[in-house]
Amino acid sequence: MKVRQRQTAILEYLQNHGQVSVDELVEHFKTTGTTIRKDLTQLYESGLVLRTYGGAMLNREIGDRAIDHKTYINTAQKKAIAEEASKLIHEGDSIIFDAGSTVAQMIPMLARFNNLTIMTNSLHMVNELVANDNDQTIILTGGTFRRKSASFHSNNASAIAAFESYTFDKLFMGADGVDLVGGVTTFNESYHGSVAMSKAAAKLILLADSSKFGRRSPNVVCDLSAVDTIITDDNLDDKFYDALIEKGIKVIKVKPLDK
Repeated sequence: MKVRQRQTAILEYLQNHGQVSVDELVEHFKTTGTTIRKDLTQLYESGLVLRTYGGAMLNREIGDRAIDHKTYINTAQKKAIAEEASKLIHEGDSIIFDAGSTVAQMIPMLARFNNLTIMTNSLHMVNELVANDNDQTIILTGGTFRRKSASFHSNNASAIAAFESYTFDKLFMGADGVDLVGGVTTFNESYHGSVAMSKAAAKLILLADSSKFGRRSPNVVCDLSAVDTIITDDNLDDKFYDALIEKGIKVIKVKPLDK
């Protein structure tokens, strides 16, 4: 396994298991303690993990880390979720894509459409949409550009008010946490643009792998009552599925593509 692949796998392992020891990682990845310590040092220097006594845990600001690292966590689940989400798009739709690694997986799947109006706050998504080379109308939101997430964040009143000028059919949004009481939440302190997006679309479609459920991040984007559809993977706990259905939310569970 190459260094980048192993470090990506370590991030995913930490996400799924929380704080772990070096010995546990050595056993899981069948490598040496020296190799694992070097990996953790590099991930620490990148701001992605926190070192603990004898081990490591994810940095709690993980939701704001570089998009290329985040993209490689739970990739199979995200691709399957994105594939299912793309089925909800039709020619002529007006769509908002909020910045996020799961939502970003949808972009290559839009190449077959020619008559879409798409607004996003993600520079990464705009570049991918341009590469599709079709006749989609692309609108980039205003705000302050943040290099870590390669997205624009709207904190001032004028930038947020711009959303009031538009009415969109659908918003596709990710989350750092989905809590039955707290709603859709994020670590990102510049979440006001996402709040405005959630009010600017007729339907809010939430894309979140099963690891996000039961987590509650500091900043609330919207209440679950605002969500029309949730697309997740088939590892979602039945207690969350039943509770969401009871709230009147359509829940679609998909099987990861590598299963």
